[in-house]
Parts: sequence; C-alpha cells; structure tokens
Amino acid sequence: MGAGSQALLCAVCLLCALRARQCTNGHLMCAGCFIHLLADARLKEEQATCPNCRCEISKSLCCRNLAVEKAVSELPSECGFCMQQFPRSLLERHQKEECQDRVTQCKYKRIGCPWQGPYHELSVHEAECTHPTKTGNELMEILDEMDQTRKKEMQLYNSIFSLLSFEKIGYTEVQFRPYRTDDFITRLYYETPRLTVLNQTWVLKARVNDSERNPNLSCKRTLSFQLLLKSKASAPLECSFLLLEGPYDDVRIRPVIYHFLFSNESNETEYLPLPIRDSVECNKLLAAKNINLRLFIFQTQK
Repeated sequence: MGAGSQALLCAVCLLCALRARQCTNGHLMCAGCFIHLLADARLKEEQATCPNCRCEISKSLCCRNLAVEKAVSELPSECGFCMQQFPRSLLERHQKEECQDRVTQCKYKRIGCPWQGPYHELSVHEAECTHPTKTGNELMEILDEMDQTRKKEMQLYNSIFSLLSFEKIGYTEVQFRPYRTDDFITRLYYETPRLTVLNQTWVLKARVNDSERNPNLSCKRTLSFQLLLKSKASAPLECSFLLLEGPYDDVRIRPVIYHFLFSNESNETEYLPLPIRDSVECNKLLAAKNINLRLFIFQTQK
C-alpha cells in the first residue's frame, strides 16, 4: 500500500477506514473501531480519546470524512472467494452475483439438500443430486424436520399476535441512564427513571456481562435487564413484557417475550438477557450517552 493509501487507514485496526470518522485533528477511525472506543471508555469511566493524538472523541465531536470514504471505495480490495482484486465499490456486486467461487446452495435445498459449495460446481452437483429421486416417504421425513424448524420461528410471532388481543396493553419509551456502583472497584449499571404503564409505576435496571469485574477486558459483551414494580398492587399482576429498539435507533434486537407474576411480596424479575444480536450491537448501546428502548407490557386477565 502506497504512502497516499496509508493516510486512509483507521488509527486502531490499521485497515481502510470504512464509514470513516475523524477526530478534531483529522485522525481517522473506521465506524466499528470508533464505536468500540466509546464503549470501552464507558465501561472504564474514562473520556474516550483518539488513539493517535489523545484528543477527546465523541459522537458530537467527531464527524464523517466523506472524501476519505469516497477514496476508500475506489481502492482495490480482495474478493474473499477468488482472491482477485476489484475496486471496493464493485466488490459487493462481484461477490454476490459474479464470482465463480462464491458460496451457493443447491436448488433442491427446499426439499432438504444440505449441499453448499462454489458456484462453478453447482451445475455438476445439481445434475447428480439424489434429492429429486427420493421416495415420497423420505421426502416427507425431511419436510417434517423443516416444518418443525419453521414452527419454532412462527411461535414467537403467533405469541405476539395473541398478546395484541389482550384488553390491557401498555407501552412507553424508556431511557436507561448510566450509573456507577459504590464498590471499591466501581461497576457500570443502568437504570431508568420511574415510568407509568397500565396505571402502575415501574423501573428498569440493566447491567453489562452480568456485572463481571472487568467487562472492558472481554470481547464478548452482553446486557441483561430487570423489571421492577414500584407501586403497591391491590392484587397479583400476571404480565408478559418485552423490550424492543426505540424508533430512532439502529440497534437490532430480537423480540423475546418474558412472563412474570408481580405482587407486593415478589415485585422484581431476575436479570433477563436483553436479546441483542451480538457484541457489536452491545457496543452500539454502550457507546450512546443513554440507551433508548421501548417497553411493552401485557396484563393477563383473570
């Protein structure tokens, strides 16, 4: 890589700075490394700084560098399948539609064929594939297994549709704010202000990696949350609830429905996994000033 291309590298991972952010002194960071720096600073209760010049960085202080992004898009990049080089702007199309070594699947996948391999071997495989010659009984066994997998996927959506028929449904936007424990080695946790849903007062709490001692040293990061009933209940409340991403966030959350019977004697759930997809999504939440989500509560009628 030439001297001119060196100026387009991320200061953290030393790769081309995709969706480049720059500090106030012009040093570049790719989007993933930038978010990771902000998340690490949150966990360590420090101000995030540029790895080159140590000036302060934040979402408000750093801006995208569109000229660098344009230049990076024209740099040659290697196809992950055939190892040939293409301009980065053409690479995605090549890998998805044109590369003869791209990974593809048999057209008989719909009746259970598990084969996958390079595109240039596809026609040979399909000509020899045994799935079209299987008996009806063999195909029925394969389709039954596929139906079971599909059934599990649909159960969640059917459960949500069922919850929408409940008489008492409430939802609200929630904002988790960061705090530190009073321990000698403080730990990061999050808590929402009190909120009112279904004429009851609630609070949500969240913690990182189940409050392990040094989550900043871990590459795998998770968030878990707890729902607490703060008002006095005249009778036990059997509720289903779930958290989803807020209307203006790009974090991806897989909906999971949780259930709990709230009472004056049992007014808080255990810590439950916040079903974010991976550590990258967790870092997006940690990098934000506050975590904004949407809470739904459905009260079961007795």
